Amino acid sequence: MKKGILLGMVLTAALAVLGAACSQTANSNANAVMNRNARPMNANSMPSNMSNMPMNGNSNMSGMMDMKSSPNAASQPYDLQFIDTMTHHHQGAVDMAKMALAKTSNEELKKFAQKIIEDQNKEITQMKDWREKWFAGKAMAMNMDMPGMSDSMKMMSADGMKKMEAMGGKEYDTMFLDMMTPHHAGAITMAKEALTKAEHAEIKTLANQIVKAQEAEIKQMADWKSKWSK
Repeated sequence: MKKGILLGMVLTAALAVLGAACSQTANSNANAVMNRNARPMNANSMPSNMSNMPMNGNSNMSGMMDMKSSPNAASQPYDLQFIDTMTHHHQGAVDMAKMALAKTSNEELKKFAQKIIEDQNKEITQMKDWREKWFAGKAMAMNMDMPGMSDSMKMMSADGMKKMEAMGGKEYDTMFLDMMTPHHAGAITMAKEALTKAEHAEIKTLANQIVKAQEAEIKQMADWKSKWSK
């Protein structure tokens, strides 16, 4: 009888220990799953076609100017490269123009900046529509090696943007012109290449519009710089 009672007590204790161990293992596994799911996303964990994409807003301009080409961009159809590259290029102009609206007190420059925002946002929307229609599902093909792209972004580096943000008055207005002028020139270079390389007539029409509009704006900026520096 005593032996039976003792055996029962031993079995009860063993079951209790086993149950606690199982519970601890389950909790550990659950915590591990939760930790994996809660891991923050960083540039390395993002899809390759997203990590190079700029975010809207002036605070992200330095990141945009330091962008690299999308993986295998040069092997993609020319029209897709043009759409993705010119979209990013236009976004740089839009972001810089938004900064001008907040910083300048020059009414001519404010109107000019607002026009850049409206015109280039409209063209960005158009290019995105074409992308969805012609290249739906294709990976990003932004190519920094397209003629005009890299050179026109050099002044808009992280240091250049910090310097610009610290300026005010006529000094800021002049630097805006100094940075937007080569940026426009780069867009013209890309657009002129598109006139000979693009397959879609719609892109050639847009390229002609870009050349005409931005050549006129470069002339306007040169006139302002001459006048404002006196």
